[in-house]
Amino acid sequence: MRVVVLGGYGVFGSLLTALLIRDGHEVWIAGRDAAKAAACAARLGARPLTVDHLRDPSRILEAAPQAVIDAAGPFQDYGADPYRIARFCIENDADYFDLSDDADFTAGIAALDEAARAAGRRVLSGASSVPGLSSSVASELAAGLDEVTLIETAILPGNRAPRGRSVIASILGRVGRPCPVWRGCLWRELRCWSARRVYRLAPGLDRAAYFIGVPDTVLFPAFFSARSVLFRAGMELGILNAALRGLAVLQGKGLLPFIGSLRAPAHWIASRLEGLGSDHGAMVVDVTGPKDGVPVRRRWRLLAEAGEGPFIPGVMIRALLRRIDRIPPGARPCLAEATLEEAEQAMSDLAISTAREETARPSLFQAALSEAWPDLDTPIQRLHAVQDVLSFCGTASVKRGTGVIARLAAWVFGFPLPGENVPVTVTLTRTEHGETWERNFAGRTFRSVCSRAQSPSRYRERFGWFVYELELSVKGGSLCFRVRRGWFLDLPIPQLLLPKSDSREFTAEGLFHFDVALSAPLGLGLIVHYRGSLRPEEDPGGGQWPPTGCNG
Repeated sequence: MRVVVLGGYGVFGSLLTALLIRDGHEVWIAGRDAAKAAACAARLGARPLTVDHLRDPSRILEAAPQAVIDAAGPFQDYGADPYRIARFCIENDADYFDLSDDADFTAGIAALDEAARAAGRRVLSGASSVPGLSSSVASELAAGLDEVTLIETAILPGNRAPRGRSVIASILGRVGRPCPVWRGCLWRELRCWSARRVYRLAPGLDRAAYFIGVPDTVLFPAFFSARSVLFRAGMELGILNAALRGLAVLQGKGLLPFIGSLRAPAHWIASRLEGLGSDHGAMVVDVTGPKDGVPVRRRWRLLAEAGEGPFIPGVMIRALLRRIDRIPPGARPCLAEATLEEAEQAMSDLAISTAREETARPSLFQAALSEAWPDLDTPIQRLHAVQDVLSFCGTASVKRGTGVIARLAAWVFGFPLPGENVPVTVTLTRTEHGETWERNFAGRTFRSVCSRAQSPSRYRERFGWFVYELELSVKGGSLCFRVRRGWFLDLPIPQLLLPKSDSREFTAEGLFHFDVALSAPLGLGLIVHYRGSLRPEEDPGGGQWPPTGCNG
């Protein structure tokens, strides 16, 4: 097949070209710089083509291509007519693929679907690590699950992997900017290069990664009917991660209005540090969901050695061209267009290994209650089955004690003000070591951090300097709580000074209800008593992009 690779002398374009030449394709390396195109073509055994594809793509026709691959980017900078090349290919009887990792660009390619179908051409955007490869992996891992609760993907390149200016521009274009993210069936907002997570890739090999917006976060919610979708990326060197995190904070505060001007110095710094670290790169895809009612996490892990990680963005196009006759015409994001087996075959001649595993992933309360968990009513199970983020909304009535102890406790813990029919939202977020609970009563918020206790049927809840250990018991489908131990500044609180808890969660008329009453020790009276009902807060759009709004 005759293939033109735009940006073919760049980092990813040249490696993709090498893979396609191995497969016997006739490849033309195209770009604005004639000298670079000629040098790269001579080195790889391709043919050079000088073309400014964004201004005048007509010279592409000199190669009479059957397929055109845009590996140039950054795609978010393609201006007012971002799909000019794709339309050019449709009009000139060539298939089109690109390596876009920009969410809006990749999602928007579907606007050309009718024209592509009419011309019988294949137009696929994001035929790269994301969403091309990641979607094929997620599709395989999701097979057989009752539902997809959470998809998490991370890309973790080795520091010695070359980084072109387009890659640097793509990262800086996102850092610190708010990005929509689908979590717990709601479109929420998260700033890029936040939400740090550490991945264990192998014994002694840990890498940190941070949230960043990519096509997966926009397209996977509807495609997989997933309840949450996250993507992270991270540098091998902690100093680079810290620098990007610092830029994200400054950008979030509006202190870096000209962050694009940092591309050249950022590229210079990254190049000077290239000799540090290793040439080991990785990619991880986790899919979590219940299987026969039991929550499990399935993980696919890729480890690249010998500096061959940068080949990965080109693997999906290699796989697609091998099965080109089985790809239906049309314009769309590249979502599970090849099987995982085909993708792994396309990297079998590289220094890359892959592995899969499946592990149980019970929620905090499911693990604590163990065999008693199935005895809970379904609405209570649903609230405590958090795998990422869950939100619930409703109303409550609140009473507060009037004594000095009650007033002091309300000030320290941030308990809600008294009232009837108070709007309330409860958001539970799973963390590495437990869960964070945020309760919002008419704009007044108080938080706690929950974690496992050593004793069965117990968990610990931290409110600032105070930690309490609560015992859980199931009675008639309801869940009861009782304070058993406590600490202040890690010092044990005597039993006589522990607050008295009369709290339970129960179901009435199919809804989750809560009734929480806390009293001061030594018979000093009521601290706070709040009770009400909650229902799941979900977007009626079901993950469709763009967001349709929330129903709560």
